Amino acid sequence: MKKEEKIYDVLGEMLYVVAMADGVIQAEEVDALQKFFASHSMGEEVIWSFEYEESHKTELETVYNKVIDFCHNYGPSPVYVEFIEAMKVIAKAADGINDQESKYINSFSADLLERFQRDADKLLEER
Repeated sequence: MKKEEKIYDVLGEMLYVVAMADGVIQAEEVDALQKFFASHSMGEEVIWSFEYEESHKTELETVYNKVIDFCHNYGPSPVYVEFIEAMKVIAKAADGINDQESKYINSFSADLLERFQRDADKLLEER
């Protein structure tokens, strides 16, 4: 799998985490996912990854940590803006964004920024 394909695979995993944050994936969330990625060049990868995690009922924290680790290794990217937008669309689809969904959306940004900052600090120290 190419690096670009993998980042979208990971996006599907993160969307699973957000959709499942309240304990159940609702039909409105699946519908929003399919509409959001219907014409996206990597939409099939995102949806496949989401469905894979859903079918395996993978523990949310395990998936979340895997996503953060991959993104940390992938490095800074404008793709993360798309990640956050997609997470918000999925979360809003059924009864608006609840506290658990909000926690994962906000944590995604904060965790990546923290890790990238630590890396930058470490590089500065090595100079």
